[in-house]
Amino acid sequence: EHMRQIGIRPNAIALEPEGRNTAPALTLAALILTSGSSSGATADDGNVMLVMPADHVIKDVPGFQKALQTGAKLAAKGNLVTFGIVPTSPETGYGYIHKGSVNDSAFRVAEFVEKPDLAAAERMLATEEYLWNSGLFMMQPSVWLRELERYRPDIARACEAAHAASNLDGDFYRPDADLFAACPSESIDYAVMERAGSAATAGAFSCLVVPLDVGWSDLGAWSTLWEEGSKDASGNLIQGDVYAHPSMKDSLLISQHRLLAAVGLKDVIVVETADAVLVAHKDSVQDVKDLVAHLKAEHRPEQRNHRKVHRPWGTYETVDVGGRFQVKRLSVNPGAALSLQMHHHRAEHWVVVTGTVKVTRGDEEFLLTENQSTYVPVGVKHRLENPGTITTEIIEVQTGSYLEEDDIVRFQDRYNRLDST
Repeated sequence: EHMRQIGIRPNAIALEPEGRNTAPALTLAALILTSGSSSGATADDGNVMLVMPADHVIKDVPGFQKALQTGAKLAAKGNLVTFGIVPTSPETGYGYIHKGSVNDSAFRVAEFVEKPDLAAAERMLATEEYLWNSGLFMMQPSVWLRELERYRPDIARACEAAHAASNLDGDFYRPDADLFAACPSESIDYAVMERAGSAATAGAFSCLVVPLDVGWSDLGAWSTLWEEGSKDASGNLIQGDVYAHPSMKDSLLISQHRLLAAVGLKDVIVVETADAVLVAHKDSVQDVKDLVAHLKAEHRPEQRNHRKVHRPWGTYETVDVGGRFQVKRLSVNPGAALSLQMHHHRAEHWVVVTGTVKVTRGDEEFLLTENQSTYVPVGVKHRLENPGTITTEIIEVQTGSYLEEDDIVRFQDRYNRLDST
C-alpha cells in the first residue's frame, strides 16, 4: 500500500504463509528472480539482492548509498557481501565480524562472532579489528542459492517445492502453504554466512565485509526506540494521547487509541494499542519475546493477528466482540472485490458508511449507497465490490454460533485464494 502511494510498482511482494526466519524468505526471493519476474528479468541479467531483514535507523543516507554502491560492485563479481558497523561502544546485543585482509575497498571476513559478554566486547572494541554485524547483505540470487545448496540443502529443497507450487495474483506471490510450513526455520547468518565466512577465509570464494559509519541503529528493542527518538526535558519519549506527570523520567510512552496517564515511574516502556498494552522496564525489553511465546502457547488471538488486518481488497478492523456477535469495519479499495463466499455458522449485516458498494446475495445483484443496509443469511453466497473511485467503508455485524475466519467457503476469488482463508 505504501509503494502504491508513492508510485512504485513491485515485480512481486512475497507473502509467507508463516514465518520461517530469514533464510527461507531470502531463498524465495532468489527463486523468484532466477525463475523470472513480471519484467522478464533473471539472475543472468546481473541482478544483485540487497537484504535488509530488520528495522534500522540510518542517519547518513548519502553515506549509506555510497556503501551500497561499493557493495553492489563487489556482489556483481560473485562475492557474498555483508556490511559491518564501526562500533562506538562494547555492545553485547550485536554479533561481531572480525576483519581480515583488505580486498578491493572491503575486508575479507575472518570470522563471525556470536553476541559476546561485556568483557569480550571490550577486548574486541580495543583492537579496532571488529565490526558490529548489521544483518545487511548483498549477493546475486544464484550465489545465494549455490551456497544454500552447499550448506543447507534441506532448506533449498523445501523452498524449491513451495516455489514450484506457488501462485501469483497481481503484485502478491504466495508459496504453497503446506510445503513452506515443512521448511526448517533458520537465519541467514546460521544457514550460510557464518559457514561461508570460514570457507572464504580458506580461499574457496570471497565473503567480504564493507564498513559502515552512517549513524546506524537496529531498532530491535523498545529501549532502542527510546534512545533514538526525540525526548522532552524529563527524558520521556511521548507519542499519542499521553499525559506524563512531572515525576515521570526517562520513559517511552506511546498511546494509539486512548488516553495514557503515567505518574511516578522511571525507565519504563508503556505501549498502548487497540488490543493489548505492554508495560516493561527498559532493562527487561529483551524478555518481550518470552511474553509472545506465552501468548502463543495460550493460543491467544493477539499473537496471530493485529486488530486491523490487511487483505488484497483492503482492510478490516475488529471493533467489538461479544457472545454470538462480532462487529467489523471494512474498507474496500476502489475497483476491489471480496471473494464470492458463504458461511456455515454466521449471518452478516452490512451498513454502508461511505461510498457505494455492489452486493451479490444469492441470485440478486444490487447497489447500496451511504446509510443503506442489507442482510446475508447463513449459507447464502455473497460478495461485496467497490465499483467507485473512493474507498468504501462498511460496518459489518456478524451473528452466529461460530465467528472465526476459517468459516468461509470461496467460490470465486480474483486473488487466487480459493484454497485458503
